[in-house]
Amino acid sequence: MAAGLSLAVAVSANAQAARTGAWTLNAPEGEWQMTGRDYSLQRFSPLKQITTSNVGELRPIWSFSTGTLRGHEGNPLVVGNVMYVNTSFPNIVFALDLSKAGAPQIWKYVPNQSPDAIPIACCDLVNRGLAYSPSGKIYIEALQGELIALDAKSGKELWKAKHPDHSNAGVEANGYKQGATMTNAPIYIKTKSGKEIVIAGISGGEFGVRGRVSAFDANSGAHQWTAYSTGPDNEVLLDGDANANYPSHKGKDLGVSTWQGDEWKRGGGTTWGWYSYDPELDNFYYSVGNPGTWNPDQRPGDNKWSMTIFARNPDNGHAKWAYQMTPHDEWDYDGVNENVLFESGGKKLLAHFDRNGIGYTVDRTNGKVLVANAFGPINWAKNGGTGTPVEGVVETGVPVKDPKYGTSSKKNGEGICPAAIGFKDQQPSAYSPITGMFYVPTNHICMDYEGVEVKYTAGQPYVGAIVRMFPGPGGHRGRFISWDPMKGKVNWEIKENLAAYGGALATAGGLVFYGTMEGWLKAVDAKSGKVLWQFKTPSGIIGNPMTYTAPDGQQNVAVYSGIGGWAGIGVAAGIGAEDPTAGLGALGAFGDAGNFSTQGGVLTVFGLKNPSMPK
Repeated sequence: MAAGLSLAVAVSANAQAARTGAWTLNAPEGEWQMTGRDYSLQRFSPLKQITTSNVGELRPIWSFSTGTLRGHEGNPLVVGNVMYVNTSFPNIVFALDLSKAGAPQIWKYVPNQSPDAIPIACCDLVNRGLAYSPSGKIYIEALQGELIALDAKSGKELWKAKHPDHSNAGVEANGYKQGATMTNAPIYIKTKSGKEIVIAGISGGEFGVRGRVSAFDANSGAHQWTAYSTGPDNEVLLDGDANANYPSHKGKDLGVSTWQGDEWKRGGGTTWGWYSYDPELDNFYYSVGNPGTWNPDQRPGDNKWSMTIFARNPDNGHAKWAYQMTPHDEWDYDGVNENVLFESGGKKLLAHFDRNGIGYTVDRTNGKVLVANAFGPINWAKNGGTGTPVEGVVETGVPVKDPKYGTSSKKNGEGICPAAIGFKDQQPSAYSPITGMFYVPTNHICMDYEGVEVKYTAGQPYVGAIVRMFPGPGGHRGRFISWDPMKGKVNWEIKENLAAYGGALATAGGLVFYGTMEGWLKAVDAKSGKVLWQFKTPSGIIGNPMTYTAPDGQQNVAVYSGIGGWAGIGVAAGIGAEDPTAGLGALGAFGDAGNFSTQGGVLTVFGLKNPSMPK
């Protein structure tokens, strides 16, 4: 009894810590001011009006058509009585008045973007969301390569900024004409020293873009610093060894010497994923994508610092530590997925579920990997099956690869798991400090892969591989899992026909929400994995559910539907299923997605009670 009581007290303390404190930016509990609700990216809400007992009464109470057809990733923000909505290209921003029936529009902002940016986007015309600063500004990254600040009250454009167009290495891509686009949600940070900055990423790993993050003054848009993913230490902003825990991470200018010739100048490592921040450690966390090209024969070496988790000082961008997950990536296991901050047993940790199929638990103070187990049936690296350690990672930092599943331009690699789209792509996981579990939407896809020689031309595709994806073992294409980050084990799982390609939401009501590519929004008992409620939205869900307190005091849940993204590119771009290698291989696995869903961006909001009739 005493032990149970202690556990209950500890769990309650963890839940309370998640509700308040530095990484919430002291935002009210009923609001959702950052893409993951707070700096931790836990996507956990302390709201608990909607519970396992009453979720069956949940119903749609209003909806909003975004007016765009391509894939809708990300989620809206709620600040006070206003909801801010982002869309796919042309990246419209809406402000909706939640205090009035039906949430009428306050303002609408449409960036002036060239349609020539459309064919440059790798994997659909998505946008992953907005950032907000308490000074009253909304930030969005436009596809054609601009960070834009808006007045939150009026929607007036305040400033635009771009990544620098030169470095010591020469001209750098900073717009669609050179193959660089912008799709991720920026992050607003007030640093420990009091600086207010916005950090933006870059896409274009399939166009030879050199990855980087750049920080801008949150009020003026003035450039502060840029940190590259490849190149010499003075441009990666590394001071000394990248990671004291691993010999493979020690040495000078590894971002150059682990590449052949000057391949690092077009080496990818782009930064289109999710960003987190620990205000106490004053560390900004993110991870970077695949090396270019996809043909590994053209870039022998570890290709540092592609596929790497970085912790940086947000004041000046300098790295505190770095950890490369997949040296010399041969499979396009783009490493940009979210780094979720959490604590267990007094340790400051982060969790990362990579495309390569490994669930990492890392000491976020120093970059040491504590747990590295397979969360799906991976075969590119040696392991004993799902829920077992991947050989080498914890001991040396380097996974032991199985050469049978390596790739090359000299052979067609067959039966590789996971596929390039990963056992998890951009769809963000959630963490509940109440259960201590992660809730992870996953893909369950394998592939055949053949490298192809390719030459670099600025602004042209620089892919270098032919990929054919297909369902993983068992024939299903997705799973939604509960994951114990300290044991590295699956707690429970739900199999999905298509990929679980939308994000997750955990709440203090004991629930977890996620969406499916068919369009179902599901509510699940966080402890048992039992599906308690579901609703079919107008299109496939690749966005992230969120929750907030409406002005009438009721807890609402909101989610975008609008099929697309890499998994849904066939439907989004109208590509037929005749060629299983089309859509960078996605059509082989998801060629039938159009049988389940059609295009169209819609925001659907749910509540336990119908809204009051206007007087």
